[in-house]
Parts: sequence; C-alpha cells; structure tokens
Amino acid sequence: MSGIALDKLLNTRLQQRQAQFLYRQRKIVQGVADRQSYQLANRTLINFCSNDYLGLAHHPKVIKAFQDAVNQYGVGSGAAHLISGHSIEHHALEEALAEYVGYPRALLFSTGYMANQGVINALLDRSDAIFGDRLNHASLIDAALLSKAPLYRYKHNDLSDLARQVVRSDARYRMIVTDAVFSMDGDLASISQLAEYAKKTHSWLMIDDAHGLGVLAKGQGSLVYWQVSAQDVPIYMATLGKALGVFGAFVAGSEALIETLIQDARSYIYTTALPPAIAAALRCSLQIVQQEQDRHTHLQTLIDYFCRAAKQLELPVMPSLTPIQPILIGDSAKTTMISEQLLQKGLWVSAIRPPTVPKNTARLRITLSATHTIEQIDYLLDCLQQVIVA
Repeated sequence: MSGIALDKLLNTRLQQRQAQFLYRQRKIVQGVADRQSYQLANRTLINFCSNDYLGLAHHPKVIKAFQDAVNQYGVGSGAAHLISGHSIEHHALEEALAEYVGYPRALLFSTGYMANQGVINALLDRSDAIFGDRLNHASLIDAALLSKAPLYRYKHNDLSDLARQVVRSDARYRMIVTDAVFSMDGDLASISQLAEYAKKTHSWLMIDDAHGLGVLAKGQGSLVYWQVSAQDVPIYMATLGKALGVFGAFVAGSEALIETLIQDARSYIYTTALPPAIAAALRCSLQIVQQEQDRHTHLQTLIDYFCRAAKQLELPVMPSLTPIQPILIGDSAKTTMISEQLLQKGLWVSAIRPPTVPKNTARLRITLSATHTIEQIDYLLDCLQQVIVA
C-alpha cells in the first residue's frame, strides 16, 4: 500500500471517529497557576481531571529534593538498571517502598504499563491461564495478551463468575489479576474475598493498586484497607505518578519474585532507568504521605462532601468512595458537549468515551485532590447542576 493510499484509509477512520464524537485531542498546558489551577489557551482552569490526589506534584519539599538530586546526578540515568543506571537513589527508594507496603523487596519500573507487562510475561506463558476483571486497566489486558497465556475475563467484581471460570481450567499455573481501584468507575475490588479464593484454589493473586496507594487507608493503600497481608497477595504493583505526584511504578513481592523479575522481565531489563532525581523526589514524597496526614483527612472530607451534595442535587454520580467520582451520561456526543460547557465555565473535567469505557457508558470523570477547596467543590456542583440537571 502506497503512502497516499495509507493516508486515505487513516483519514477515513479519523473522520469516522470525529462523527461518533470519539476523537481524542490533547490539551496543551501552558503553566500552572497554583496547585489546582492550570493555564490552557491563555485561560485559567480549575483542574478536576488530574490523578494528583494529594497535590504532591507541586509540593515545595518534593521540588527541592528533585532539584538537589539533579545538581548531584544530572537529568538522566544514562543506562538500564542492569548496566550502570541503578543509583543509590533508586536502591534507597526500593527499600523505602518495600518497607511502606510491607513486602521483603520492591523493584522500580518506568511506568505502570511496563510493570504489568514485565510481571505477567516473566511469570506466565501459553501453558498457564489468567483470570482478570472485565474492567481491568488496558495494561493488564495487553500484558496478558502478550504473554500468550489464555485470558479469561470475569464479570466486574463477580466472584461467582470468576469461580465458574477457574474451576474449568486445567492450566499449569493460574493467576487472578485485578485493579484495586477501578480507574474509570472509582469502585473497589473486594481484595479480601479474592485473596481467600486464590488461596483456596492455589491461584496466584496480582493486585494493581495504581489508584489506591497514597489514597486508601490514610495512604497505605488497598491491602491495608482490606486488612490483607503480603502473604495473601504475592504480587503487588502500584504507580508513583498519581497520589505520590511524581513518576514511575514498582512491583513488590518476595525475594524470589523480585530476583526473577530482574532476570526475566523484559520491560525492566531493556529500558533506561528512571533518572535518579525522580527517585529522590519520590522518596521525599513518600515521607510526606506518611507525615502529613491532614492531606488525607482533607481529601476524605472533600469526597464525603461531594458525594452528599451530588446525591441531593440528583446528579447521576456512580457509586465511589474514592477521589474518582464519575458522572454517567451515556451518550458520547452529549458527554463531549457537557465537558466543553464546563470548560467555558473554567472547569477542566474530562469526557471519557468508548473504547476507554464500554459502549453507551460515556461519562465525566471528576477527580478530587487534597488541594481543592470546599468553595471550588461548590462551584463545580453548581455548574454540573446547570449543564446536566437543568
């Protein structure tokens, strides 16, 4: 196919996306006015779509830790961890993360996507089986497909459907994998029940706590929230660019698991390590998560306040106890229109449409941060009532 023919095909596909209100566009951030207001197209918008749940991305101590480390190490790591890229900052962060989440070891990855791919592909192949929640993040789905292990997707948070599928499996090894907090719905997987079932069926359990670490259980994450131990969840992954406000991800587990990943996880072995300055900033951020408990208290106050007020206003908010507060609209065109109306009122709220979410479940994905104020929540609620209920 010639380049001209290829462009014609691609342009047709893009036009179809636009006609279905599924076309995605990047918004260019010009600067940050304060910890919750961003500048786009020479306008200041209150940001209600960031995953910076604790507002640590702009914390002065985190910024200083990053700047000091840049002065000492430079802006890059220069190589993969197994070559010359593994600094004392990386090692200290891994030790701090392992201690915080209660595991013997932790291993840094550049992104959560790479961490999930690294784990699943290092441990499983076509002789095994993966059982994943139907609403799992794309990184878990793609990792399963890449491993060539058969992937069985059970109904969302439906343990009976999971059991029906596991009992029919004759795989060599079975892995149950789920998001702890579902990123587009804001609801929780029942990790205590999953841990009990995995133990009963001799299955491995992997938890992706990208949206739970730093948020649930005063920052300690989903395992503490559900009162399960590291022995109950042998594979634990969490990201570091959401509640911790910086960048990266890690996998926590036993000594044997981490050493196996160092040997076999291709997305760890064959990529440049995070800059040491990132690791230094993250260690500072982790300390703040543990020390500044008022951030968690304020965030929980905002979540409770928003949920009560949204219910009183009869807004179609999906059930969620987390900072992720989706408002189900359904139609993609209407969701896009409402998002644009909110933008005109100075509010940045993302319109989430298929294929990110199932067909006919387009929604506004509102995310709350500890840096928001009650007054900003009131303004958001007032505007939502105007554009949705009115």
